[in-house]
Amino acid sequence: MGLDSWIISADQALRTLAGGAHAARPSPSTDESALSPADRKLSGALLRVDHVGEVCAQALYQAQALTARDERLRAHMQRAAEQEVDHLAWTERRLEQLGARTSWLNPLWYAGSFGIGLVAGLAGDRWSLGFVVETERQVEQHLASHLDRLPPDDAPSRAIVEQMKRDEAEHATAAEQNGAASLPAPVKFAMRLAARVMTRTAHHI
Repeated sequence: MGLDSWIISADQALRTLAGGAHAARPSPSTDESALSPADRKLSGALLRVDHVGEVCAQALYQAQALTARDERLRAHMQRAAEQEVDHLAWTERRLEQLGARTSWLNPLWYAGSFGIGLVAGLAGDRWSLGFVVETERQVEQHLASHLDRLPPDDAPSRAIVEQMKRDEAEHATAAEQNGAASLPAPVKFAMRLAARVMTRTAHHI
């Protein structure tokens, strides 16, 4: 982990937290439809949670890229982080359209996730990949639950979440194919518990 890598990682953290992310791919969002105030509020809360998830993903992948021993794994983590920037930009833009805000606790979410990513990376590449698999599978389930909860008329938000869900599934599959280790059950449980606290908090704050 050279100094240049840490500087790049710090720059990415500032870019993530400052807002204004730029997507490499066009947003899958469709034409806007009229939403009631209640539906707009619900979509805003759910998309805020999804945006927090992308803030955490940036932190996790940056930390795991820093600690990866294999250059191919480092490149894999960096590519995944780049794709997650698309998600970050899409959800950020959609929040603006809904008149909603991002989470006030984003710096906290980023710092915590970065620390977790460092621990996972230092445990070894196979464990780091295993952490990616479990994280992405949980995120995939979480996004599926949001598709069930998003207002039926909110086609733009639904299109974004559906594409994010497909991308997360691809990230998990790629990690499995690269030799991910299966995490112990207590670790998976702790990850689910932490995710539940984050999603419930970000829904409001």
